[in-house]
Formats: sequence, C-alpha cells, structure tokens
Amino acid sequence: MDVRILGGLSVRENGVSITPTAAAPRQLLALLAANADQVVPVTVLMEELWPSGPPRGARAELQAHILDLRALITTALRGAEPSDPTAAWLERRTAEAVLVSLPGGYRLDTGGGSNDAWQFERAAGAGYRAMEAGDLPRAAHRLSDALALWRGEPYAGVAAGPHLRMEIERLEVSRLSALDQWVEAQLRLGRHFEMISELSELVARYRTNEPLHGQFMVALLRCGRQDEALEVYQRLSIGLKKATGTEPSARLRRLQRSILTVRDVPRPAFAQTSFGRPGFGDPAFGQPAFGERTSALPPARVPAGSLV
Repeated sequence: MDVRILGGLSVRENGVSITPTAAAPRQLLALLAANADQVVPVTVLMEELWPSGPPRGARAELQAHILDLRALITTALRGAEPSDPTAAWLERRTAEAVLVSLPGGYRLDTGGGSNDAWQFERAAGAGYRAMEAGDLPRAAHRLSDALALWRGEPYAGVAAGPHLRMEIERLEVSRLSALDQWVEAQLRLGRHFEMISELSELVARYRTNEPLHGQFMVALLRCGRQDEALEVYQRLSIGLKKATGTEPSARLRRLQRSILTVRDVPRPAFAQTSFGRPGFGDPAFGQPAFGERTSALPPARVPAGSLV
C-alpha cells in the first residue's frame, strides 16, 4: 500500500486508488491512514465523524463506510495481472486483511508499503542528527529530501474532525521545525545571499514565525542590507501585535539592537564577512549567529509546492 498524506490524501493498493470521493468514508480513511498499522478505536472514529455526538444509527453508518472502503480495496486487489509475480501474494491479501476488524476498532494494514509522512520523519531525523554532529552539508541535504516530500497542506481536501485536526497541526509543526533547521544549515554554510529570495517567500507565508524572521534578518545583515533587516523586524512586530497582541521576543529585540549597532556605528576595516561587509555573528563583533541553537530546517531550494 502506498499512503500519501503530505498534500491531498492518496491511498493506493496494488497501484489502484482506494481513496473514496464521498466525504465521510474519505475522512474515515484519512484517520485510518494517519494511524496506519495501528488499531483505531471505534470511539475515536465516531468522535472524528460526529464531533458533537453520534446520531442514532451511527455504528451502522460507520460499518457501512467500512464496507465501502473494503469494496474499493477488493477492486484494487483484483487488478493484479496473472503474470505479475506478486499476484499469488495479492490473492491471499483480502480486503478484510487490509482493513482489519479487531475487538474495539479497525486497523489499516499497509503491508510494509510506503508512507510519505514516515519518509519525511526519517529524512528529517537524519538531518537533525547531522546538525548535532556538525555535518552541515549532510544536514542540508537530508532536510531538503524531507521537505521535498511535501506537495501541499496535509490531508488537503479532507473534512477534518478533532482527531485529524490534531494530526494536521502536529505535521505542520514538524514541517516548520524541519524548515527552520534547513534555513539554519544554509546560513551556517555561508549561503546568506542565496537564501534572501527563499526567506522573503517564507516570511510572507509565515507572517508571525519568529525563527524565520530572525534568520531572514541575519541573512540580510550579512549581505550588508541592514535597513531591510530592520524593516523585516518592523513587519514582524506589527504582525504579532495584530495577531496576538504581543511583541517580538527578547531574542529578536536583541537581534534588532545588534543590527542598529552595526548600521549606526562605524566598524574597522577588519570586521568584514566573506562578502566584504560587516557581519552579525563574526568574531569581530563577539556575537553568535541567530539560530546557533538548532531546532529544525529545508532544502537548498524549497521544493515547488512545498509551501502551497
């Protein structure tokens, strides 16, 4: 089974789609896919479909949706060509063995197939470990691989109840974490100029995300564009005040003051970056780069559609 959830929901068995078009069974399959190879209790499935409480006959309706899904699975399993070397195995893999009934719940058995969310977590994890080991090129590469798996918003096109909303939020947090670490790896590799356009798009999308704004400010500063870095801070400040009534963190305020110092105080000629301009994070200033802690980041180029 091939499960793709980092974008529109797509579940395929034997290369054939088993993703329903009807809203309720589609939502049911999405929650089963979110917990693939694990038992999902009937109570959880019913809470997802009927957040305000199950109507009379809800269990019968749930069982009808399960039968609809199994009908799609049966059709997919019958699609194997007789000459296909996996045909014999597929003949033994029934719909009931794919969507398994167990005491108190159901389990979607992927049969060891692919799952883009699992692939993302493995690649991102490898990137984080490389960051911790100081292997920045590998970190940037593996985090790029992780973010390239995203085709859009998770579970796009699926009606989301309380459990799916929690899973969507978890995935989005993981995505931002990987994005943050990718940017950090790029900046530590000295790719400040190359990241300007990318970060401009990112802060436009994530208007109140402090780490990304801080990284954009650092990239601009290291390219000698102090005034633009201060404008980024100002936009963040306005956005936070409108959205949450708060102001930027103490960390961002310290960064702003550092930029003001670099802009307003003449520096000696030796305080230069490789770009020939004063640079925040240079030993001459005794300042660490923003984001020198690690958190999580994306590819040398955020893949097309990854921010859709």
